[in-house]
Amino acid sequence: MVRVEVPDDGRVRQGNTWPRISISPYLETRNLYIDEPRPASTGMGIREDGLLVRGTILEVDMISIEQQPGVEKQGFPVPEGLPAPLAGYSPAIRSGDWVFLAGEIPVDWMGDYLSDVHLGKPSGLAREARINPYYWYGSEIETQTDYVLSKLEKIAEVAGSSLKRCVKATVYISSPDDFAGMDRVWKKWFPENPPARVVIPYMGLGGKGSRVEIAMKLLANDSDLTIETVETSDAPEPLGHEPQAVKAGPFLFFSTQMAFDSSGALAAETKRHPEFPWYGQPAKEQMRYMLKNVAAISEAAGTSLQNLCRRQAFHDDFTWFAETMQDEWASQFPGDKPASTTLRIGGPLVVPGANILLDLINYIPGR
Repeated sequence: MVRVEVPDDGRVRQGNTWPRISISPYLETRNLYIDEPRPASTGMGIREDGLLVRGTILEVDMISIEQQPGVEKQGFPVPEGLPAPLAGYSPAIRSGDWVFLAGEIPVDWMGDYLSDVHLGKPSGLAREARINPYYWYGSEIETQTDYVLSKLEKIAEVAGSSLKRCVKATVYISSPDDFAGMDRVWKKWFPENPPARVVIPYMGLGGKGSRVEIAMKLLANDSDLTIETVETSDAPEPLGHEPQAVKAGPFLFFSTQMAFDSSGALAAETKRHPEFPWYGQPAKEQMRYMLKNVAAISEAAGTSLQNLCRRQAFHDDFTWFAETMQDEWASQFPGDKPASTTLRIGGPLVVPGANILLDLINYIPGR
C-alpha cells in the first residue's frame, strides 16, 4: 500500500481512481531484495492519512510459504495475446498446491501516451473493457469486471489451475456504488460454489480509468486438496454472491466481514439508540459483533477464533482504532495475536454506517 493523493469521494464515485504517483523507487528497491520469479503482487494507493504511523508513505503486506523438500516456487508469464505487466512481478506464482494470481486491472499496459494505439481515447483501458461513451448502453463496472476475469482465467490456466479452483478473491472497487454491477458479473462467472470474496472500496488503482482490480488465491488442478463451502445459521448471510467462508487444506478463507445482518443492513445491536445519541460505542460493538460471527463460522469449519492467523482491517476513520483494535480486538487474543495490517480507506463503506471491514484467514489444526 502506498500513501498517495487519492481523488475525493465525488470523483471516485465517477470511477476516477487515478492516484498520480510513480512507484518506480519502490520497484527498484524491491528488486535489490527479491529475485525472480518475483511474487504475484497487488499495489494500491490509499489516502494520505491512511497509514497508522505518521510520516510513513509505504506499507508492505506479505504471505510466505514454508519451503518443502522437492517443491520449488514457479513463476508464470502471461499467456500469448494478453498484456504483460510493467512492474516486473509474476502474474502467477505456484508453490506446491497453491497458485497466487497478481491483481489484474482492465488495462492493456499500452496506454495513450505518445501512441497512436489509443489516440483520442480517454485512458489506457483495454478495448474490450471500454463502453461506447456516445450511447446510453453498457456499464463500465460490468464490462471491466468481465474483462479482468477473462484475463485471470487465461493466466490461471497457464499456471495449471482454473477459476473453478479459486478459494479466495480480493476485489478492489472504486466506489461502493460499483458493488452491485461487479456482483452481477460475478454470478455469471461463478454460478455455483463461488470463492470466498472480500470487496474493498476507495482504492487508488494503477491504471487510469480502472474501476476494479481482482487478485486471487487458487488450488492447482492436480492438488489433492478439496474446496469446501462453509455455512452456518449462527452468522449472517453474505452481502452478495459469496459464501461465508471457504475451507481448503489447513486454511479457512473468510468473505467480507462487516457488522451487517442477513438483510445487508447495519446490525441493529451495533447502533446507538436514536433517543440517546451520546451513549454507547458503535465501533466497539461492531467489532464485537463481527468477532462473534467469525467465531461461529470458525466453529462450523472445525477451528476456533483463537486460530486466526492473518487480519487486514480497513477503517473509514482512525478515530475508532483505539476502541476497536486496542480494546475489543486485543481482548479476544490474550496470547499470540494474528499478523495484522490496518489501513484507513475512507467511507462510507458498502454497508452504510459500518466503520470497519475485515479480511481474515484462519488456520484449521490437524488438516
